Amino acid sequence: MSNRLQRLSKKAPAGWDTVLPTLEMFDNRMKDAVNESHEGKRKHETTWPIHRINYEKSRYVYELYYNKQEISRELYDFCIREKVVDGNLMAKWKKPGYEFLCSLAAINKGSTNFGTTSVCRVPLRLRSGKIAPSVTTGCISCASCDKGAPIWWNSRLPQDEGRSGGKGREAEVEQEEEDAEIERRAAMLRGDGDGDAGNKRARVD
Repeated sequence: MSNRLQRLSKKAPAGWDTVLPTLEMFDNRMKDAVNESHEGKRKHETTWPIHRINYEKSRYVYELYYNKQEISRELYDFCIREKVVDGNLMAKWKKPGYEFLCSLAAINKGSTNFGTTSVCRVPLRLRSGKIAPSVTTGCISCASCDKGAPIWWNSRLPQDEGRSGGKGREAEVEQEEEDAEIERRAAMLRGDGDGDAGNKRARVD
């Protein structure tokens, strides 16, 4: 257990023992992220895991109180007051449009060259070209309308047929054709004829 969490245990309200193991896990992940080698990474990429862990740790406590009702208000406030979690970020989640905000840095207009918020605040369907994460936070999208938000740099990007460029259905068709070809080859290996069954499945639609 970290020294800080150990000290807090002496004055924490009821329920602390329930959340402590998970908070320790997040602290250990944060320590590893801070000490991780920067070799082979761009300078801004070294802080991406820190933003993500801060979000996930804060979200853990937020969900326990607001959605699952598994901790008391006293414990929730204690975690914020003792800076165990990011209280300022959590306060933003209560506002429409900011329900899944990845980091306060994403809305800090002073940190961008053109005085705008980070690109991760723009819904995927409104973007064109290559989808890339925010240089500041590593978040691809934390727009409330995007399924799975926040979507991080190392997360799988969901298919979005409504996005500019309309590649969603095209990708699905390519995947279906690839699956049919794999099945045809598997059928041949099993001795199920010449694999026509796979081709027939590929033509059905």
